[in-house]
Amino acid sequence: MSAGFAPVQKSNLADDLADRLVQLIRARGYQPGDRLPSIMEMARSFGVGHPTLREALKKLESMGVVEIRHGAGVYVGSGHNRLLVSNPVFGGEVSKKLLLDLVEARIPIETTAVTLAATAATEEHLDRMAALLARAEANMDNDAVLSEANMAFHREIAVASGNLVLAQIQEVLTQLFSREQRVILGIYGSREKDHREHLGILDALRRRDAGLAEERMKTHLEGVRDVLLRWDPEKNPLPA
Repeated sequence: MSAGFAPVQKSNLADDLADRLVQLIRARGYQPGDRLPSIMEMARSFGVGHPTLREALKKLESMGVVEIRHGAGVYVGSGHNRLLVSNPVFGGEVSKKLLLDLVEARIPIETTAVTLAATAATEEHLDRMAALLARAEANMDNDAVLSEANMAFHREIAVASGNLVLAQIQEVLTQLFSREQRVILGIYGSREKDHREHLGILDALRRRDAGLAEERMKTHLEGVRDVLLRWDPEKNPLPA
């Protein structure tokens, strides 16, 4: 099974590995339901660590490209022929303007996604969102876990929208400069307020109220933009 794998440079992002996995699935003619090689074998063949591979597989699972069956392995999903958008690699300086542009881009994308999700989300989607917010609430003092849960909440909304392109763009945008945004929100933001707004968005989704969900998402993201506007890069520079 190792033939057809090519080593991936360790400097690449998990998104690059996700793209290589999709290429492998297509090249080998895997069909939905086919079992992929074990995680150990794929990690060894691609020359990456298990955490990097699992991150790539998690991304593909959210897109329906693979299905991870715990204790049984990784299987090709029904979305194996779908478009895959990789995260861009940015090597320049992360400026206030760039972060504001990112939030401005998120507003129309995420308000559209949450509007669609109000109708399209299944109970399983909503339950996963609730579990993510419960995890966030239990880790309000743990920046890494809190940020991961919050990002996953936003991604789950995009997945629940049923719009593949929105879901993949959302995957890119939530990952882009996530560390820098976490630092700034930690200085100027309120994690309690952020959490209450997330709960409000979930409440609107459970009500199937598209207008309310859109309004609450827009208010939430405009609040993130306001936090970034208050950021003074000279007084609080981002860590190297």
